Amino acid sequence: MPAYFFAQLNIHDPEGYQEYLKGFMPIFERHQGRMLTVSSKTVDCVEGEWPEGGVVLMEFPDLETAYAWKNDPEYVKLARIRHATASTNAIIVDGL
Repeated sequence: MPAYFFAQLNIHDPEGYQEYLKGFMPIFERHQGRMLTVSSKTVDCVEGEWPEGGVVLMEFPDLETAYAWKNDPEYVKLARIRHATASTNAIIVDGL
């Protein structure tokens, strides 16, 4: 079953965030990730409340692969840049 990584992020240092993006794709692709959507525009909240910022939705072949990407030592190091340049809420969920 596929697994999905969904993140809501608010980039507060766009220039610094570019450093994160430079290293992202090689690690992501190594873990068979597939980008489904990326939007830096504020979302149109149709119900409830939603924080400001954009969204990212990625697909992995399964939960094991998604967690292997998230816990990859190279990605963990790279994610420190994201933590310093953006506020993020993220989840990993099982697909159908």
